[in-house]
Amino acid sequence: MPVPHDLLADLHVTADQFQALIDKNQDLHKLHKEYNAKDKEVLAAEGNATGDDTVNRLRKERVLIKDKIERIVHPPKS
Repeated sequence: MPVPHDLLADLHVTADQFQALIDKNQDLHKLHKEYNAKDKEVLAAEGNATGDDTVNRLRKERVLIKDKIERIVHPPKS
């Protein structure tokens, strides 16, 4: 049974911390919505025996969105 991906665990932030960041950053808010939508697509594809190529493509797209979120939540140190 497909399980939603735990974004906050990957980012090592609490729900409250993440919400505070979203409240201050519209780009992060938009990316979070995109991430949730893509996660639902992945779950649907995994749940209805979609081909491996499609599932892998969707997972890669989800990772790309997560990487963008991570760069906002944990910006690179200069």
